[in-house]
Amino acid sequence: MRFLILAFTFSFLGSSAATAQQRLQIVGHRGLIHHAPENTLAGSAACLSLRLGFEIDVRRTKDGALVCVHDGTLDRTTDGKGNVADFSLAELQKLDAGRRFHPEFAGEKIPLLSEIFALLAAQGDGALLALDVKDEDLEADILGLIHTHKVSERIVCIGLTIEQATLRKKLRAGDKKLGIAALAQTEKDLEKALEDPAANWIYVRFVPSAEQVARIHKQGKRVFIAGVTVAGKNDENWMRCRDAGVDALLTDFPLECRKILK
Repeated sequence: MRFLILAFTFSFLGSSAATAQQRLQIVGHRGLIHHAPENTLAGSAACLSLRLGFEIDVRRTKDGALVCVHDGTLDRTTDGKGNVADFSLAELQKLDAGRRFHPEFAGEKIPLLSEIFALLAAQGDGALLALDVKDEDLEADILGLIHTHKVSERIVCIGLTIEQATLRKKLRAGDKKLGIAALAQTEKDLEKALEDPAANWIYVRFVPSAEQVARIHKQGKRVFIAGVTVAGKNDENWMRCRDAGVDALLTDFPLECRKILK
């Protein structure tokens, strides 16, 4: 399986220059989930090697560390059981977060958010990290790590961020350059999202028109699309997003999306 990732890397690197010229950034949902275990260093590194953005989920451990895992429980993605919040970092790092995906990834650990940020900082081509904030009251620690690794302009905060104006305000107060998204669930919500002074990204769950995207851009904001319209193999919607000028697209099929949009 690891060989497959390397094969994908070399097969796609030849097109990286053309991809970099496109406005639309393709973001792998939880990493490269069909080729590496989700929310791991292996999956994140694979995305960066392929010049793809990636999304990661962040939660707090019992002793206050920030770790990357999607579910509130460990059962689905690791060999552990129970709530993430009930374990210390030392306990979590004893678990295997790769074997369930494929034996080749045995020994892969739940990563610290700081490890993901360090990986991002070391990769310099501008790939986007979508940070899905899963727990309350993480903003101070997130901001501290962002500043330590100097990755403000490489990140867009989603998850709880898109729905909580107070959280957006706190994040903006802590960092003027950080990507912060506000939700427009439907076209009717677009006006309210645009009015949020803390948000410099609009997170949409509908395919916007070129006119709507142009309006968002005119206000100095960018467009991040996610949800059922683009998560699957939605070739037509992917192309509509590209043609409308959308800035970032979150999908479970980033490699297939890039192939369609080349």
